[in-house]
Amino acid sequence: MHQSHTNWTNQSIAAEFIFQAFSTIPEVQRLLFTFFLLLYLTIICGNVSIIWVVCTDQSLHTPMYFFLGNLSFLEICYTTVVVPQMLASVLDVHRTIPFANCGIQMFLFVALGSTDCFLLAVMAYDRYVAICYPLRYTLIMTWQVCVWLVVGSAVLALVLSLELTVLIFTLPFCGHQLQINHFLCDVPPVLRLACADTHIHQTVLYSVGIMVLAIPFLLISISYIYIVAAILRIRSTSGRHQAFSTCSSHLMVVILQYGCCSLVYLRPRSTSSEDEDRKLALIYTFVTPLLNPLIYSLRNKDVKQALKKLVRKTAGS
Repeated sequence: MHQSHTNWTNQSIAAEFIFQAFSTIPEVQRLLFTFFLLLYLTIICGNVSIIWVVCTDQSLHTPMYFFLGNLSFLEICYTTVVVPQMLASVLDVHRTIPFANCGIQMFLFVALGSTDCFLLAVMAYDRYVAICYPLRYTLIMTWQVCVWLVVGSAVLALVLSLELTVLIFTLPFCGHQLQINHFLCDVPPVLRLACADTHIHQTVLYSVGIMVLAIPFLLISISYIYIVAAILRIRSTSGRHQAFSTCSSHLMVVILQYGCCSLVYLRPRSTSSEDEDRKLALIYTFVTPLLNPLIYSLRNKDVKQALKKLVRKTAGS
């Protein structure tokens, strides 16, 4: 009973966390700050460009580009939840994050990341309907259905994230100014700091990971089996090339996003490394949001043409 009282007393003392520094050398800190800031600004500009072109070009007012615009918006929010705090910590290694702020960051990060994964599955379903049932596509993928698919993805992600965040932040954290071996309040590194039995919490984390990563990835894989079979039945070479080109962009993003996230959230704790998790987190925090607009704009003829048209129109005015 006394031990339990001590743990909860210590939890009240642990009112803030501190992130492990990338480097304590001032020159390296400034270099990292500049590098991460440039990446962040590039991510914002790239994804804002996608949203801008999707909203302003009438030819892109289709379900596929509606989902792409929402994905770009999610990427902007997703990185904004992490990067400003990270940049502040890079410059000031002693900068702390309050207990409540850490919980808010975790909730938003998990919610937005989960919505991102669900939306990628929705986009695979959209491609499945477009290629396998082209004549019924407009009847199936109505604007009402598209909106509900996005809203449903967001609501499910928010519920799962809230459940996970509340469960973790009811744990006792013993000590003052605990150090998180990460650059954000992600679930695995925060869970490692708890001074209590976390087996139930680990089980819930794996369950959420299966719902967010494994099940959507399985649905995407099934969709692409049908998509590939349908594409191979297309007789014209140009038709097959166009269908493969449209789907390959989405598939590249799926492999990068689900692959890195699965290694962090679905790998057994005994085989995971905090340093490896931090490196993988850099990929899905920076690389995936950075590549999304590049992949979709460079590999998509419609987006490229719409961007060129808008740039010429803007320059002309």
